[in-house]
Amino acid sequence: MTQINNSLVKLENVGVFANDKWLVKGVTFEINKGQIVTLIGPNGSGKTTTAKITLGLYKDIEGKVQKFTEKIAYVPQRINIDWTLPIRVNDFMNLTNTLTNDEIKDALEITGTPHLINKDLKSLSGGEFQRILMARAIAKKPELLVLDEPVQGVDFNGEIALYELIKKISDTLNCGILLISHNLHVVMSKTDHVVCLNGHVCCSGTPIDVANNEKYQEIFGKDISKILSVYEHTHDHIHNIDGSIEKKK
Repeated sequence: MTQINNSLVKLENVGVFANDKWLVKGVTFEINKGQIVTLIGPNGSGKTTTAKITLGLYKDIEGKVQKFTEKIAYVPQRINIDWTLPIRVNDFMNLTNTLTNDEIKDALEITGTPHLINKDLKSLSGGEFQRILMARAIAKKPELLVLDEPVQGVDFNGEIALYELIKKISDTLNCGILLISHNLHVVMSKTDHVVCLNGHVCCSGTPIDVANNEKYQEIFGKDISKILSVYEHTHDHIHNIDGSIEKKK
């Protein structure tokens, strides 16, 4: 399929019907190179289903998905690991893909984790583990990266640091990112386009446009736009992997 401009994937009026109900319906959006698109919505709103439609994991869907790249990586919401087995970060990176030493080194450098290469997975903090999951996903330099709730199990400062990392990945690799989150107030400064789902698209646009939309406020509350305004600024500091904060140089 011939790529259109910088488009990586385009969903047109897609939906999935299963178990006598629509899991999600009427979803339309596009992801371009270097763009972060965030799906938000309450639990059960169809965010993960929409991500799986984007990945092509559903065979029987309504609507149309056009993909203009095969270089796609996915970090799921949950990953099952037998924590009784000792496994180093370096071994984990090679579990499903055979990576070169340079590919591992570059991915760990981008995610700020080269010092963890010989650490046992079970010794990592929540934030460190999420960074390793992202490093593993970007090792082959995907053009499209799908992240399903990548900050779970991380404290607030850790969340901000991970969202800054996601922006860094997008800028460094010039890849498109589909990000699933329930916290628009945290992701807004790093997101280009937001799609609010509740079984269908309630509203979409820039983070501020969505936050001020009545449909969004019906789901998350009218005071959310006031909270969001606090985060609409340029950071003059960096949130480090250990949760500490330092001034930008």
